[in-house]
Amino acid sequence: MIRTLALTKAGELQQDIPVRDLFHSNIAWYWVDFYIPSPEETKELETEFEFHPLAVEDCIHTLQRPKLDYYEDYTFIVIHALHARSLTKQELDIFHGEGYIVTYHKEESPELEQVWNRLQRAPHPNKWEEDHVLHQLLDKVVDNYFPIVYAIEDHINDIEDNTRQLSMEKLLEQLFDTRADLLALRQTVHPMRDLLYRMLNSQHMDGVMERKEYFSDIHDHLMKVSELIESNREMTTDIRDSYMSLNSHETNRTMQILTVISTIFMPLTFIVGVYGMNFKYMPELDERYAYFVVMSVMVVIAILMFMWFKRKGWFD
Repeated sequence: MIRTLALTKAGELQQDIPVRDLFHSNIAWYWVDFYIPSPEETKELETEFEFHPLAVEDCIHTLQRPKLDYYEDYTFIVIHALHARSLTKQELDIFHGEGYIVTYHKEESPELEQVWNRLQRAPHPNKWEEDHVLHQLLDKVVDNYFPIVYAIEDHINDIEDNTRQLSMEKLLEQLFDTRADLLALRQTVHPMRDLLYRMLNSQHMDGVMERKEYFSDIHDHLMKVSELIESNREMTTDIRDSYMSLNSHETNRTMQILTVISTIFMPLTFIVGVYGMNFKYMPELDERYAYFVVMSVMVVIAILMFMWFKRKGWFD
């Protein structure tokens, strides 16, 4: 589907007018949105708008990173939004030129819908222009990063507090899943931060230079998100190291207790082994109270060794 919004020079906002009518002289600027377009509609990027084939190819084939390409009379921008639950990247392609902005996306974009609806309901649409739309799109995409980061941060705090009394294996599993989410988030935010930096230092985008303070604010937000991501990754690293240290300590503690028990039974096993030999002539075997004497000696040895280990603090 192809949607259009156009502002006439008289300050009137018109919707869903044919693409060919957008090039009339009475149009001040227009916004065309390729909303989950069909292959036939995608061809209009070349036939009607005469965009470069490489830029059109980038729209058709999903990119791995945000990018910024300059062409003769327009700029091609690729930005990435994030799905709040799955953290999958949602690509939004933007053609930005003087007097127009064209957006292309293969799936629903909540951020774009917010800006589109806001422009439709604007009491003074003549105050909008293509540079303002570009700023709003970037601003909405970046603002939606914050709830995702804050949700991950809350989840990290829950893991650290362990209010549900989960086992260490479950906690570590959640912790590694959270680190994977943070990595995916960082792989989106950092390229977006670099993209805004390039836009702010570009000599090809006059509209951005005129609104530099607004785009700088978006860059500051991206810097804050980046810092939150790195802070949360450090926190997960500290929690992971703490859990691993605790696990190692518990293992060592268990081994220590088993070692103490084995050590106590070593002399007892020796005594039992001696009197368990099948020799015919053993003087103690003929004594009437030999069994009770041996058992008493074994108990005394066990108690003395236990008290000695206790004094050394091995049971603390």
